Amino acid sequence: MKDPNARKLSRRRFLQQSVVATGLMILPARVLGRDGGPSANNRLNIAGIGVGGQGAADLRQMESENIVALCDVDWSHAAGTFKRYPNARRFKDYRRMLDEVKEIDAVVVATPDHHHAFAAMEAIRRGKHVYCEKPLTHSVWEARRLAEAAREAKVVTQMGNQGQASEETRLLCEAVWAGAIGRVREVHIWTDRPSRGLFDEYWPQGVDRPKESPPVPETLDWDLWLGPAPARPYHPVYAPFRWRGWWDFGTGALGDIGCHAFDPVFRALKLGAPLTVQGSSTRVNAETFPLGSMVTYHFPARDASVQANNPHIRGLSGPGAGGIPMPPCKLVWYDGGLRPPRPEGLPDGRLMGDNGRLLIGDEGFILGNTIYPESRAKEVGPIPKTIPRSPGHYMEWIQACKGGPPPGSNFDWAGPLTETVLLGNIPLRVQLREDLTRFTLRWDPVAFKFTNLEEANAFLRREYRPGWNL
Repeated sequence: MKDPNARKLSRRRFLQQSVVATGLMILPARVLGRDGGPSANNRLNIAGIGVGGQGAADLRQMESENIVALCDVDWSHAAGTFKRYPNARRFKDYRRMLDEVKEIDAVVVATPDHHHAFAAMEAIRRGKHVYCEKPLTHSVWEARRLAEAAREAKVVTQMGNQGQASEETRLLCEAVWAGAIGRVREVHIWTDRPSRGLFDEYWPQGVDRPKESPPVPETLDWDLWLGPAPARPYHPVYAPFRWRGWWDFGTGALGDIGCHAFDPVFRALKLGAPLTVQGSSTRVNAETFPLGSMVTYHFPARDASVQANNPHIRGLSGPGAGGIPMPPCKLVWYDGGLRPPRPEGLPDGRLMGDNGRLLIGDEGFILGNTIYPESRAKEVGPIPKTIPRSPGHYMEWIQACKGGPPPGSNFDWAGPLTETVLLGNIPLRVQLREDLTRFTLRWDPVAFKFTNLEEANAFLRREYRPGWNL
């Protein structure tokens, strides 16, 4: 009797031999199709969760693959994406989509922050690769849990902080590792979010909950939009985009921008968990983040052996990466239009900008990616490019799903980064405001707790509505 698998095996062997002949990477059987069988055109079958806003932009970067399913709780908001991929099946509940569409290989999560961990975890538990927008999760505990789950499931992951794959990130690392400004002891990062001014607002903060209860749009499933968050009446001040400033749904300006802005600094300075965190802000309430805030982190010294063996610096390990020991470092975050003082030596007329990054070292400073003072830049001269360049943030993930190296913002990197970012929101809580005028929060990442204020530990995670469990 003829072997029914002979044709399948022969085709697989042909594909592998063709790959070798063209000098491309040999792909493991699992990426040629489920159970080793070939998928159409050797493409991933990708599903999108939250496809009306950033999710639509993410999927456009993945159109080399098959977009097979789309999920959004607001079909009016997602209408453009539905039209762009007419053959993709449509859902409102991602749990149902993942149960019913068996051919899904990988999932893109771009929901509001409070759904990130849940949507990603549902995919991970089913063995799907996951691309999840930043911040990775809504709480510190969720970031720890999601990274652990992805590691256990051995799925390919990537967080949506696209700049990690950029030339700018590599240039900063090369400058710091070459000793361009000496040992870096202080960093300042700032943003104009959540608002650029009275008439150009990103999302509301420093406001109370609205008292009106307008009707829910017919195209929106409000109960599913709320998901694990506490129940409240619908209001357009929350959805589709303005949820970021509400404690129950978003993570404020720090959560929105921090995973982008902290990433190159964490890579260049090999930062991990902070020793302490403290915050100051405009007045806060229990509903929304403050209009403006400053968060200060202190990090311990890092020695050369820790730097050289850091498993999270994907592709960023050229000469100098394991060089001089790095001293303790202070990092200060500013939002709401606040910014640090001008550093001494910055030429008159040089703008600090509404959004920026400043690294201060023993021998000078780097504003953005420019070395100052100018005399120091001339002394240092051209800095060699020692770090491999990325094929692109999205392509890193796609290639990894097909057997390539781990993406640069895989959850083993993105989880700890998100933990540190979101730790900075805890001292902004109105419930802790007075206590934290007396001391700084001390963080123990191994014990996973603040050691000097038990009340602060309650904000490492959140309560979920009945029926939603992580």
